[in-house]
Amino acid sequence: METLIELFDRRPLENILGAEIFRPKRVVYICPEFVARSAALQKQMRVFFKRRALQTELIFFKADIYNADAVLALLRTILARYPDCAMDITGGTDAVLFAAGLLSAEVNIPVFTYSRRQNRFYNIRHADFAEGRSCSLSYQVEDFFLMAGGSVREGRVNNAVLAGYLSDFDPFFKLFLRFRKDWTGIVTYLQRISPPGAGGSVALDASGPYTVKGERGARIDAPEDALRSLEDLGFIRELQISAERVSFRFRDGQIRSWLRDVGSVLELYVYKTCLDTGIFDDVRLSVIVDWEGENKADSVSNELDVMCCRGVVPLFISCKTCDVKTEALNELAVLRDRFGGEMARAAIVTAERGNARMRNRASELNIQVIELGDLTAEKLRQRLKGCMNV
Repeated sequence: METLIELFDRRPLENILGAEIFRPKRVVYICPEFVARSAALQKQMRVFFKRRALQTELIFFKADIYNADAVLALLRTILARYPDCAMDITGGTDAVLFAAGLLSAEVNIPVFTYSRRQNRFYNIRHADFAEGRSCSLSYQVEDFFLMAGGSVREGRVNNAVLAGYLSDFDPFFKLFLRFRKDWTGIVTYLQRISPPGAGGSVALDASGPYTVKGERGARIDAPEDALRSLEDLGFIRELQISAERVSFRFRDGQIRSWLRDVGSVLELYVYKTCLDTGIFDDVRLSVIVDWEGENKADSVSNELDVMCCRGVVPLFISCKTCDVKTEALNELAVLRDRFGGEMARAAIVTAERGNARMRNRASELNIQVIELGDLTAEKLRQRLKGCMNV
């Protein structure tokens, strides 16, 4: 087999697994118009193949994917041009699949498919080489976005520095749980007395009045217990508290950033717990997803709090220190479906106790809900493993 005919599918994984496993010289995609005219999507798919060290030529043929006769005519043309070919019928519309069946009845072209449930390929007709072939591939986070025509870039955190802070994350989260109900006010206070330095630089010294203005005119007093606990943790130093003023120095710029962001503490804890499970091939914190893969200023993008993957299955995780809104669930489901397909998993982690309405909506979207009671280290590890059926 030199040529593999793929029936392009909106589930990105199904467009590339056949090429990954069987390594043809070229892949011919029978695709809808939006794929055939999307230079950006085709470019990102080629980037994916290059990243995976696949020396495979990619060819995209536009087809009316709801017209079986038109697709059959196109398949005959492709077969005439590339006679040594096989066909993967894992994806595609009903009309495309019907046309593939008609072609298979005309000629002895090898036909096979992939089972998501069994994670292996099966011979449909004349494809003995595919029978029972298992898929033992493993991907990195970036791969899932490239294969779908998107890309990722670093978000609020440089993942390369996280290894040096791992021992801080569990005690940081323990401190958060102690002050959970007042956490937003604590962070707001830290923000008020640690404004950006000159020219937007990071100033480690923080100083301000004992009482500051909060949201909507509220007054926030210095959270003395929390500040002393942060000093005990080593996150701040040289703490001075008087009746009029508070001053201290952040340990470093990264700690400063995390203490000035309400949601960072939960995201860091979930990130470390994903690592602690030992089941994931890749774990990333704060991933910016560019839908078109062009990284332009006006590109459509979303931020994903944590993403990890095991083999060919990605897990999309959203973290909320507040109540979970329907919009957050919808956004997470859209990201999972667009860039992960049917094999992808999604979970929302909240530091609150969920409600029945939220749980019902999450269930409708097939999103796992991990709530406050699940956030002990052992329970969270088990819940994350459960998301991956491990």
